Amino acid sequence: MPVASDVGQPGGIDVHQHLWPPALVDALRRRTSAPRLVGWTLHLPAGPPRPVREADHDVAARRALDAGLQAALVSLSGRLGIEDLPPDQAAPLLDAWHLGAGQLPAPFGAWAAVNRHDPDLARLKDQLAAGFVGLQVPAGWLATPARLADVAELLAVCEQAGAPVLVHPGARTPAGPVERLPGWWAAVVDDPAQLAAAWWAWHAVGRSLLPTLRIGFVAGAGLAPVHHERLVARGGPTGSIDPGVFVETSSYGPQALDALIRALGIDVLVHGSDRPDTGPARLRLPPFSVGPAGARAIGVANPHRFLRGGTP
Repeated sequence: MPVASDVGQPGGIDVHQHLWPPALVDALRRRTSAPRLVGWTLHLPAGPPRPVREADHDVAARRALDAGLQAALVSLSGRLGIEDLPPDQAAPLLDAWHLGAGQLPAPFGAWAAVNRHDPDLARLKDQLAAGFVGLQVPAGWLATPARLADVAELLAVCEQAGAPVLVHPGARTPAGPVERLPGWWAAVVDDPAQLAAAWWAWHAVGRSLLPTLRIGFVAGAGLAPVHHERLVARGGPTGSIDPGVFVETSSYGPQALDALIRALGIDVLVHGSDRPDTGPARLRLPPFSVGPAGARAIGVANPHRFLRGGTP
């Protein structure tokens, strides 16, 4: 295969990274039940304890890795399930996240987060005004049209502020007591399913509820856009490409990204690395559908439009 183009170039924007600031690490270590950190071992409700690399959350080390980027936008790790905790448990963790993330040096920026059971809309509005780039929400909150309608008032805060929403897989369901699934199972099966459900819920009712919101789905929306042919075959609505609905590129390479470009066009693809979970921030793109101008669109122009609005 010919050598592909790169994204992650100097001056680029990475809309999807994870970095736990010291305040959040300390708050996780104070907990006595999952999610919690014991040293650098992460305990979650689903699956066995797993080691976390300290260097992955070292601010100075990560800043050196992202030198040259215009922006590296970090978000609360969805797999922690913090947003879905009871409000009294979520509050100190969310406070720690916003305190620590808000103090990260350039080129870092951060996505805000809220509690599902008791979202503080006024505080979210203040956080957006103070410099948080937008709101990240777990995909499960948008899993059906009715669930999307339930959080429309929350998402409308971003719409009114002109800020985007980033849809990210949420906490994973614990495996059954009998079957032990492979370690890759949740990332390959559960996460794309969450994202696909959110994509189709948005396709069904999103624009009728939130006519001007800019929304982005990580990991290619679980490749749901590639299934629009099946939607048509089953009598579903088609419509035109929505320039305010974006898909982010993490975890995928030339084959999947070429399919997304063929389904949606290039103007709604935005670069994200999911660092540190899926490796380096440079992304290989399909040479047969993306040249240097396309690489710049995905790495610079499209993320800028996703974050700040404007026409392609």
